[in-house]
Amino acid sequence: MIIAIDGPAGAGKSTIAKKLSTRFNFTYISSGKIYRCIALYFHNKNIYIQDQEKIKKELVNIKIDYKDEFYLNGLPVEKHINSDIISKNTSDISKYKFIRDFVQTIIEEISKNKNIIMDGRDIGTKVFPNADYKFYLTASVEERAKRRYKELKDSGMDVNYTEICESIKDRDQNDMNREIAPLKKADDAVVVDSSNKTIEEVVDEISSYINIDRRK
Repeated sequence: MIIAIDGPAGAGKSTIAKKLSTRFNFTYISSGKIYRCIALYFHNKNIYIQDQEKIKKELVNIKIDYKDEFYLNGLPVEKHINSDIISKNTSDISKYKFIRDFVQTIIEEISKNKNIIMDGRDIGTKVFPNADYKFYLTASVEERAKRRYKELKDSGMDVNYTEICESIKDRDQNDMNREIAPLKKADDAVVVDSSNKTIEEVVDEISSYINIDRRK
């Protein structure tokens, strides 16, 4: 069975997907983290994110695995993929079709013979258009900025709420208006607004739609 959760940055997709994966004993995979791993690789290599030809050539040197967390070329990297520069570079590289095709092959390999919960921007529309269940999780810009601010502050980073808010607005515009696989709700997705709900309330709401006996 495949459960797809799409939505804008900061809506709580990964948190909710992780909770659901525990509840249903499914494998949770964040497609966004795959893109972030790729963005981190180019950042560490000081490769200009707009240099598409160089980026294409470098893809053969990128190996991404998933073993309870993501590994980039054999090293765990999830602690290093949440900075604002990686977020910005992730949004930029996700516009490239060859990057999205590369990520698609990684996802297909990771998800073989598993019950999967995956979150991202185009899971229900592009990655798994035939997913058993599709959800579009959203929240107001202000609420998403508050969550991001707290997350980064708690991790010890020196951040500014207003800058984060503007960054999220820019990210939304980039994700919704890119030519390749833009962020949008699948026609058959259930919309869930998490703005004024606790994590458990959102998990319960989504769980109410899911019947694991429907597995193909």
